[in-house]
Amino acid sequence: MTKVYNFMNEMDQEVINFLGSEIKNGKIVIFPTETVYGIGANIFDPFAVDRIFDFKGRANDNPLIVHISDKIMLNDIVFPYSDVERKLIDAFMPGPFTIILNKRDCVNKYVTGGLNTVGVRMPSNIVARKLIKAAGVPIAAPSANLSGKPSGTNIDDVYDEFNGKVDYIIDYGDSDIGLESTVVKVIDGIPVILRPGKITPEDIIEVVGAVKVHDTVLKPADLNEKVESPGVKYKHYAPEAKTLLIYSDYCSYFKEAIKNYIIPNTCIIGPEEWKNDFDCKYYVSYGSENNLSEISKKIYKSIRLADSYKPDFIIIVGVSDKGEGLAIMNRLLRASSYNFVNIDKFRQNKV
Repeated sequence: MTKVYNFMNEMDQEVINFLGSEIKNGKIVIFPTETVYGIGANIFDPFAVDRIFDFKGRANDNPLIVHISDKIMLNDIVFPYSDVERKLIDAFMPGPFTIILNKRDCVNKYVTGGLNTVGVRMPSNIVARKLIKAAGVPIAAPSANLSGKPSGTNIDDVYDEFNGKVDYIIDYGDSDIGLESTVVKVIDGIPVILRPGKITPEDIIEVVGAVKVHDTVLKPADLNEKVESPGVKYKHYAPEAKTLLIYSDYCSYFKEAIKNYIIPNTCIIGPEEWKNDFDCKYYVSYGSENNLSEISKKIYKSIRLADSYKPDFIIIVGVSDKGEGLAIMNRLLRASSYNFVNIDKFRQNKV
């Protein structure tokens, strides 16, 4: 059995110190961050890192993000960075932001998917920061989910999947954000978003004046190419049932169009305001249609809940891909395996 420590009401520093020493000595701890829960291991212990890949069923060329507690730890594992990279680090760390930098030799290529770069982030969650500091080593921590499934955002999401596999779990309630961090690499002086998150393109422009969004954010990646960010190359965030993403920015008959795709035993995931508008077997609300932060926080839980009903078909109502919506749509496209209908353009893909 995996030992669970509940920090919902109070964080125990003695337990944090104990768990930090356990990570340093090769144990695996699932811990909370402000984005999603992570499965943590000492990056300098190849056997511990290998356990993460094994537990998740994760491909070895899918890089892990390294979590740090402060900039001293950052400088220990990466080479000096550019002025643009420094500005991004100063603006968004700690927080839901990962930057791809050139790694030092001390970071095993197994952590980085065989690349000479490493994704690094400094979480703002107080439990995560204290745990990393107590460990005294950077922690490799992919999202706490079986590979391909929605990331874990609370104890219920992760316990059944990892009980008896990992050594410890810290329960700290629901994740504040609910989607993984924004991943950025600076190329020729321009930040390029490899995976969108809470930190939006507009946020980055405010700091350095420019940003690009990689083609694979809203399109499938080439499976034959190496990628520098997790959540890009392989099927991810997906339910078991066949899933269709339907979206529209301005179509006046959007709801009527959705009705054409409903079959027996369909579950629709969509706005709270629409829950009485469809004749479907199940309806799961992901929050208010005008609150992208709420949708972000609830979307993985909604996908997990919909799948628990064992429907034959899941329809997900998409959102605008502006601001925080870019990250949500990135996850929904991958959750649906790019099986989508864009009502605005009367265009259908892979349906």
